[in-house]
Amino acid sequence: MIKAVMNGGPDYGQDVGPLIRAFFPDWDNTIEYGTHENETGEDGTIEFRLSQERFEVVFKCQGKEIRREDDFSFSPPGCYKNSGLPDRRMYRNHLHRALYSCLSEATGKVLPWGTLTGVRPTKQAVEMKRQGVSDETIVSYFGNEYLTSDRKARLACRVADNERRLLSGLSFDDTFSLYVGVPFCPSICLYCSFSSYPVKQYATFVEPYVQAVLKEIEATASMLRDKKLVSIYFGGGTPTTLSAGQLEKIMKKVKSCFNLTSLREWTVEAGRPDSIDEEKLRAILENGADRVSVNPQSMCAKTLELIGRRHTPEDTVRAFDLARKCGFENINMDLIAGLNGETAEDFRFTLERIGELSPDSVTVHTLAVKRAARLNAEMDSYKDSMSGEAHLMLDLAEKYMEEGGYEPYYLYRQKNMSDNLENVGYARPGKEGLYNILIMEECHSIAACGPGASSKLVRTGEEYGGGFMDELADDGEYKVRKIERAENVKSVKDYVERTDEMIERKRKLFV
Repeated sequence: MIKAVMNGGPDYGQDVGPLIRAFFPDWDNTIEYGTHENETGEDGTIEFRLSQERFEVVFKCQGKEIRREDDFSFSPPGCYKNSGLPDRRMYRNHLHRALYSCLSEATGKVLPWGTLTGVRPTKQAVEMKRQGVSDETIVSYFGNEYLTSDRKARLACRVADNERRLLSGLSFDDTFSLYVGVPFCPSICLYCSFSSYPVKQYATFVEPYVQAVLKEIEATASMLRDKKLVSIYFGGGTPTTLSAGQLEKIMKKVKSCFNLTSLREWTVEAGRPDSIDEEKLRAILENGADRVSVNPQSMCAKTLELIGRRHTPEDTVRAFDLARKCGFENINMDLIAGLNGETAEDFRFTLERIGELSPDSVTVHTLAVKRAARLNAEMDSYKDSMSGEAHLMLDLAEKYMEEGGYEPYYLYRQKNMSDNLENVGYARPGKEGLYNILIMEECHSIAACGPGASSKLVRTGEEYGGGFMDELADDGEYKVRKIERAENVKSVKDYVERTDEMIERKRKLFV
């Protein structure tokens, strides 16, 4: 039982919470606020004693206290300059390092990304690359400032290089991407937390969904005629749970409503091998998509059965070969490291089988136990089968991908990931998924249709200063961004019944 108490000083609860969870995933995310006390309290208490000039972190573990403290004798420039407080980011980073040191000593656990807990641990590497900072300097900075391992810091540098190359020359101010979400799956995986529904049980909603999303697509196109569409992504759920005719109908609607002259990529996440057939693949290819995903997650039959995927490794091979036969020259495959019951050797086996197929890109995810997933609700039943080797699996993936001629081109994280690790997209040159970078970088607008879809409007310009994210342009000037969102309802029933409301939400965002 972990208890966190913050005594005095500014509120850094949101800053320290993710790092505590990285060491103790079962922590209830509650921070108590009180006055300074001489004694830390019961075993398992983390106490933060904060003031303007100094801080102290005390962790009581197994009857002993682990203590770290620091004094602030500087007045650096920053957002807290006028308040008399030290720069918030610098203070936070000192606090993170002290907390990390306490918890690492107590648990014997080392986090490869150190104190970095955000969705995009590569963000600073990208910004430093734009300023011409060398890899060695970046690696040293990450190690000193965030206690990041050399291996992860160098991975961040490689991703930053490839992101910059792929986004070079793309104007963000007058472009957007289109996302179409299909909320049905053949079955719901153990770890899934998306807004998806088993297609057999929800069969009566499929055609009403198609009619609703056609209407939303047409309305959305009318709102964005002054912007250029550069990428399209059909995700879910599993788009190929729809029939070939339904897929064709949606794709033709997109083609008839949007100007595709600036389109650089169209991905359909076919996903589950048990939902893929030749008729659907030909419908996808003939209607304009040039990139498709065939996602096994694992090539171990026992794992697939445990996690609730109703296909076999042989089904994956069949679906992949069929996609090649139909003419797809850009096929992605998704894997998950840390699945229940799997060892590093099991993951090595999956990598070897995938290598035999030679996909054009591979996305290696780390298992994240989400609150809404069945795995989280039934954790007591699965706890003994949870893999503790996710870090070994990611190391294996990096090695196999490099040997296979793949480069890491995007990287992100989610909450509650095993060992506080990461998801990495690898691709052979020219086969990268542009949409994957654009949605993670939050650098241009995304119009999203379907249940649970989230549209995003990115505004740039000097008028959006004062707390919004800054992007360092190649000319050394900062462009500030303001990001606004419009969310669609998650329930497919509500979406069908309230399509006009979803359209109006989007209209308020874009028009």
